[in-house]
Amino acid sequence: MTDMWSQEYWAHKGDVKLYMFRKRLGAPAAGETPKPILFLVHGSSFSGPTGFDLHVPGKTDYSLMEKFAEYGYDVWTLDHEGYGRSDSTEGNSPIAEGVRDLKAGLEIVMRETGQSSLAYYGSSSGALRAAAFAEQYPDHVNNLVLDAFVWTGKDAPTLIERAKKMDIWTASNMRTVDKPFFLSIFTRDLPGTSEDGVAEAVADTELAICNAVPTGTYVDMCANLPVCDPTKVRCPVLIIRGEHDGVATEEDLLNYFNLLPNRNKQFAIIAGQAHVSHLGVNRARFWHVMRRFLEMPVRIDSSGL
Repeated sequence: MTDMWSQEYWAHKGDVKLYMFRKRLGAPAAGETPKPILFLVHGSSFSGPTGFDLHVPGKTDYSLMEKFAEYGYDVWTLDHEGYGRSDSTEGNSPIAEGVRDLKAGLEIVMRETGQSSLAYYGSSSGALRAAAFAEQYPDHVNNLVLDAFVWTGKDAPTLIERAKKMDIWTASNMRTVDKPFFLSIFTRDLPGTSEDGVAEAVADTELAICNAVPTGTYVDMCANLPVCDPTKVRCPVLIIRGEHDGVATEEDLLNYFNLLPNRNKQFAIIAGQAHVSHLGVNRARFWHVMRRFLEMPVRIDSSGL
């Protein structure tokens, strides 16, 4: 196999520097056939490489970036403002700010690859960022995968509990994270949906970078939903839901799904999964669903929706 190649970049959103990371098989070469680009958008509580390029001691296949690089993709991610290695400001990095981050990141992808239409995958509040980005910049999104997504938040157990701490989320633009918090992400829905050591690896990796993250997505998800409009998304969409994910109900997601105008759309429930699909014990089933969607043959009978 060709060696895995990686590179770091910095996007600029005004004076704010945003960290970007890229993986693919082999270094880019002049005249090569362009690889399809997959841009991974992280959620509320840990940064891009931590979630998408995770390496768990004694275990394999936890880097989503490497898995899709092996499938032939040029895979990118970005740390949103206030997360990971990116700059922090006095803001709390809400969903709308995340869209501006993605636009800055897109400029780097276009500069480095010459491509302007990408596939986007978002997890949790990253799915909200990706969906909102697809609404505002439809010409730059050719496929959209929304995982652990939420639309209105109605009757969602996780958000009902989270909203009880709104005074905390609105009192400061940052919230402290620690090892017990990271462990809780993997047990709050149903223990056993991830392997031992995975949550610990996430905690150890992220806490080596920072111990606080912005509150903006928590505020949006508890008080400002819906922040996305399905009728404005033009590209094909895959919604992935873990069977035990408490961040949204199936009814809420299906209501969003039914309003998507492009008939090339899929809704997948993955049994045995909880909130963090790509780090779950059944992650191979997640890869399968996502890859088959991204590689669906082009429709030949019509160029319309």
